[in-house]
This record gives sequence, C-alpha cells and structure tokens, in this order.
Amino acid sequence: MNKRLLFAAFFCLTFGAVMAQTQITGRTTVNFNFGWKFHRGDLFGAQTVQLNDAVWRNIDLPHDWSIEGPYDSRWASSTAYLPGGIGWYRKHFTVPSNYSKQKVFLYFDGVYNNSEVWINGKYLGKRPNGYISFQYDLTPYLKFGGANCVAVKVDHSKYGDSRWYTGSGIYRDVKLIMSGYAHIAQWGIAVTTPKVSAIQSDIQVATTVVNELDRQSDLKLENVLLAGHDTIAKTDAVEIALNPGSKETKQQSFPVHNPRLWSVRSPFLYTLVTSVMQDGKLLDRQYTRVGIRDLRFDPNQGFFLNGESVKLKGICMHHEAGCLGSAVPDKVIAHRLDVLKEMGCNAIRTSHNEYSSAFLDLCDQKGFLVMDEAFDEWELPKLKWLQGWNNGTPGKDGYSEYFKEWGKRDLKDQVLRDRNHPSVIMWSIGNEIDYPNDPYSHPILNDATNPQTFARYNPKLPNANRLGVIARELVSVVKQIDTTRPVTAGLASAVMSNETGYADALDLTGYNYQEDLYAVHHAKYPKRVLFGSETGMSLQAWKAVTNHDYVLGQFLWTGIEYLGEAGKYPNHVNTAGVIDLAAHKKPEFYFRQSLWSDKPMVYIGTSDPQKRNEPTSLWSHKQADPVWNWKEGQLIRVLSFTNCEETELFLNNRSLGIRKLADSPQKVLAWDVPFEPGVLKAVGRNHGQQVAVSELKSVGPPTQLLARTNTKVLKADRKDLALIEIYLADKDGNPVYLNNTEVTCRVTGPVRLLGLEDSNPDNIENYKDNHRMTYKGRLLLYVQSLDVPAKATIFLSAPDLKSVAFTIAVTK
Repeated sequence: MNKRLLFAAFFCLTFGAVMAQTQITGRTTVNFNFGWKFHRGDLFGAQTVQLNDAVWRNIDLPHDWSIEGPYDSRWASSTAYLPGGIGWYRKHFTVPSNYSKQKVFLYFDGVYNNSEVWINGKYLGKRPNGYISFQYDLTPYLKFGGANCVAVKVDHSKYGDSRWYTGSGIYRDVKLIMSGYAHIAQWGIAVTTPKVSAIQSDIQVATTVVNELDRQSDLKLENVLLAGHDTIAKTDAVEIALNPGSKETKQQSFPVHNPRLWSVRSPFLYTLVTSVMQDGKLLDRQYTRVGIRDLRFDPNQGFFLNGESVKLKGICMHHEAGCLGSAVPDKVIAHRLDVLKEMGCNAIRTSHNEYSSAFLDLCDQKGFLVMDEAFDEWELPKLKWLQGWNNGTPGKDGYSEYFKEWGKRDLKDQVLRDRNHPSVIMWSIGNEIDYPNDPYSHPILNDATNPQTFARYNPKLPNANRLGVIARELVSVVKQIDTTRPVTAGLASAVMSNETGYADALDLTGYNYQEDLYAVHHAKYPKRVLFGSETGMSLQAWKAVTNHDYVLGQFLWTGIEYLGEAGKYPNHVNTAGVIDLAAHKKPEFYFRQSLWSDKPMVYIGTSDPQKRNEPTSLWSHKQADPVWNWKEGQLIRVLSFTNCEETELFLNNRSLGIRKLADSPQKVLAWDVPFEPGVLKAVGRNHGQQVAVSELKSVGPPTQLLARTNTKVLKADRKDLALIEIYLADKDGNPVYLNNTEVTCRVTGPVRLLGLEDSNPDNIENYKDNHRMTYKGRLLLYVQSLDVPAKATIFLSAPDLKSVAFTIAVTK
C-alpha cells in the first residue's frame, strides 16, 4: 500500500472513530492538519486532480516555508531577510459515504497570503488577507466514499509586504467540519452578558440558523450552560420555521444565579451548548466557552472589570516564535503567556493583525485582557524598510492593495469570529494609520502644538482628512456586530487625528509614545478615554499611567523579541522585547516585574560603570546582566530591581549595605562593588522580614551541557511538544552565561526536531539544521511527538564538553 492510500485508510478510520460521537453532537470537526503534500514554487496545473504529486514533500500543518530560509540580504529587512515566493499544498482524502447527507466545510484559521483553494479541480475562491480565518463549502464537489483532492496556492511573491515577519504558507490549523443541511451559521453564535453581578447575571444568546435544504425546515433551538459537567441554566426550546435557502437569528436569554465571574485573577469559563434539532433528531451542536464579566471605561476614572479598577499592564507582540516562524504550536503560545503572566502582565495587544483562535482561547483560560487589532494600513501603503530600519529606499507593498475590496469584510469576519472571547475587551481598527507623512499629511503638523517636530506639513502627500471618513466607516462595521465593547486605534499623531475626525470616531483613544499629551488632552477633551496603546520602556511612561486615574494603562513595545523590523544584514531580529525569542527573561523583564507584580521579588545584575548605560532610544533596556565574573578588584556596578521595601546586598556573606526602595525615585537600587569571586546575594525584605532572594555566583569555564524540561511524557498525536532548555555549565553545574559553542542535537524514536532557538539577532544559521551556536550560553530546543507510542531519546553534544542524553516517553 503506498503512502497516499495508507493515509486515506487512516483518515477513514479517524472518521469512523468520530462517527460514534457524531450521532450525539450533531457536528463533526476533524483535524485536517496531517498528511499534506507541499511544493515550493509555482507549478502549472497544480490544482488539477490528475497531477502526480508523489515527489512532493510530505508535511503536516501548520507550516511556514519562509522560516526554512535561507537568509539573504536581497530579501527585506522588514521581514527578517527571509524569502517569500509561491507555494502549493495538496491533500488527498476520503469522506465516508454515510456523510453524503451532511454539509462539509473546509476551515482555514490563517494562510499567508493570497490563498486560492480548489477541490477536485473546482475553484472555491481567494483570500488575500494572510491573517483572517475563512471557510469554503466543499459539499457540491465532493465524492463521498471516493477519492478527493484539495489544492491550495499561496502567493507571497511580494515578500517585503509587511513591517515585520509574516511567514508564508498554511501556518495555522485547518479543519474539516460536517453538519446537517440546517445548521448554525459560521460564527453564528453571539453571547453577551447585559447584566453582571455576583448575585445574578443575565446571559443573552443570539443564534443564526441557516437552512440549505430545498424544502422548509421546522427546527428547534436550545441553549444549555454548563460549569464542568453540571447544568447551570438553560433556555426553553424555541421553534424556527425556515424557508429553503433562508436564515434567521433567534434571541434567547436566561439568568445565572451566584455566577463565577471571569477576571484576570480567576478566569473561570462556562460552556454554552447550542443545539439545533428536527423531529427529535440532532442536526447541529456547537460548544462556546463563556466568561461572565462586566467592562466599564470611564474618561475620569479609567477601566473597571466587574466593578474593580484595573490598570492595563500590557505588552504588544507579533505572532511568530523565532525558529518556528509563524507556525506556532499551542504549547509554545501557552509557555510565552505564562512567562508574561509571571512578570505581572495582564493585557496583550495583537499588533497589528488578527491572531489565531487558539491564542485567544489561551488568553481566555489564563486571564489576559486583549486589544484585538485589525490593520496596520488602510487604503494607502506605509513604508517598509528593505535594507535595514530607516536605511535605503523603502518598499510600499502591503495590505493597502486589497483594503478597498476586502477591508470591511475582513474586519467583519474578525469581529464575528472573536466576539465570544471574554479576554477581548476592545477592538482596534488600526495602528499608526496616522503616522505623520507616512502616508498622510495635514496643515496642523506646522502648528506649535505638534510635539512631533520631525514631521512638517507636506502638501504633496494625501490629505489626512480621509482618516476620519474611513475610521467612521470601520467603526460602523464593528458596531453592526458588537456594541458591548469599545472601538479604539493606536494613534501615532494625536494632534493630526484630532483635526481630521479620526480620534472623534473612536470610543477609546490609544496614544503611541505621546504620554506628554495625556494631561493636555484630558482637559481639552474631557469625555475622551485615554491610554497608551504603545509605549517605550521608561519608568516615566508607566508613571504617566499610575499618576493619572483617567489613563487606562499601557502596552509596552514590546513583550517578546520578534523577527523582522531589523537593522542591516545580518541583523534580522528586533530586540525590543522584555523576553527574547526563546522566552528567556532579559534584565528588563525583572525591572517591569518590580513595577507590575504583586508577588515579592528581587533581582540583581551587574555592569561596568565605566561604560555608558544611558538610554539611547524609547526601547532601551537597563544593562544588568546576571554575571559575577569580572577582573579582580575591578569596580562593578550592581543593580537591583525589586518591589520589596528594602534590599540588603551580601558578597561572600559580608553585608555591603541596605538600600530602601522609597529612597530611589527611579526604582533601581545600586551599589558600586570591587569585584572578588564568590557569591553575590540580594535579600529583599518587607516589614523587616525576608521575602525574596536573588543570587549570582562566579562560575568556571564550561565543561558540560545541561538540559532541563518539565515534559517527561508526550502524547502520540503528532502535535504534542516538549520545550527543552539547554545550558553550558561549569563543573559544578552552574550555567555559564558568557561562553558560546556549537551544540548538535540528534533524536531517535517517535519524535521530530522542530527547531533550535538561540535568540542571537545576528546569527543566520539555517533554523532547520540540527546544530546551532548557543547565545549567552543557552539554547531552546523544540521536539514534537509523532503518532507511535515508544521511547524517544534526545542526544546533545558540543566540542570539548560532556554530552547529555535523556528520554521522553511518547504514549497514546
């Protein structure tokens, strides 16, 4: 049996296993990620059934071909000097014949970009937007019980079409969905909570049902709310009479007594079960996670969640993950969110595009507040730097090419898909669309009130009055679907946007790097709700939040380092993040933790006081590396970040003095210490009691590799993942931060190596090789399970160092 027939048999078995559940759930959703064929490059006739794709590469989705490289200076710095191009995907499958009376849909969570889809040679459509989710109806063209072929063309020929790394390909999940011909519409369930209290909350459900039969359907619709397996509330069944080819939306509501409210600290989720029935037979059933919570935004007092004042301690982030590119497994997203949560972060801005459904699911589960953003440009393009940031001649390819035709539809689909996530608290219709002179200009830029003196009015550029017109249109699109959340945007020039009606179109006004305008504009526009939609790392930017009740909070640029928006080749990473590409905590992480976290903490790091350490940009980090290896007697600056009342520093158990946080306006404690080898320790105290400790040791040269992972068992599902930290260590097992060497990884058994991440912004080794140089003595290794239960072994080696090997069990 060849591989294609083997997979078809496996697929049918999977269907058969699911079918038993189908009789209960009324809807079958099958993971469609496995067993695809891939060809890099264009190929005439690749959509035809007759094409022989036997020599094509076998892959599983999600897949990003750009991250496979190679790096090259001829590509764009904005997208990390990695290639775009054209790629084709094909998959052969069988839908059992007893599904012939079902509707069958193919759902894509995201394809970058310009995707076109065929089924059995029949063209289904095109979607230019690389971040939006979409689905096609396969039913009219399927051969039930026979062989079918789906083909997808992805055209990312305009590789420099973004200001950050996008990836290329079917980089998110794909699903096959089967339901009755009378079924719930795509994203056809809307859950709102018009009344929220700890005593009683009301839930309202609007369900859109579609009849695709050629006859009238008399249906019943019911909603049940579960907490775990317990029924909490349910609606009476409502009758719906649908004519052929029609649809109808029904409103149902019910009270929930003594509800558990969703919050940042306690993100409790209920499950709403929505069922469509006919003559006692279940036709369709969907499950929606529901968080009961109340949002309030006040122009004078800020943001309230369930009546409690909450400051947004937020970060901006892009959607890729270093060596994994844009094809990021859920476990990696979860790990990154856990690290951000540890910092005290409670909010995330999805800059500057729609994220995956899995990402928002995790934000729901972990208690993050999300600013759900749609666009980085509208009808006109922004500059994309191709030869290094602010260097050379920029490009202008991008989404603006499609905005006029697709913009409103893309925004509508985003709101429809994401509206039930309790984590989503605001919609953003754009980021820095009003960047002065890129592309719009306005006479107000010549006014003395404009703090951005680098940009003066250029009458040759498009007039910014268009911003107000388009903004009002986009806000209207959102409001037609969801009136429970405010609409905002990240404004680059508040002065210009005030003049053009852009700011007035918004419910919340986000300012990017314009904290000095808060007080002035709060007085001038007293009904305006303000926040920092994008800010630098400075303490002053945070004080602009804490010193004013009316400022909702801030979103730092940025939470995590990201590929693209880079400097000159070979630099390909933007290093603004407080954690690096491998989710390692940088010193700036601990400074932000000292400001944002309620848990007592203390951190110490060191630097050479003879070197300049002043901030050089809005995104500069503090120099405080976790190193205690210097020249004997050299005067070293020791910096401590803490939220404790006082910190005492010890060197080899000898006290070097106490520093009180109240005496440090900059929230940084400092000692100048002559270096001597040994142990440097900081003890944080509250009310005289020790509550936190941080320690640095002098270390020897590296003699061995260490590997650490919390994952000892993987599921044999071709999806599960182990994150393995690799360290250079001295003879005593202490991590050696300053040394680097090449590490080689070899795996045996039912696992595959997904990548090795070093976080070095200038290392252009191929990400898909099994060897890589460490950076700051570390690497992060990603290993993914296959579908065979057995023992897997990971071997790690490096020149002149003791190697390490360990096993992971892969189980059913």
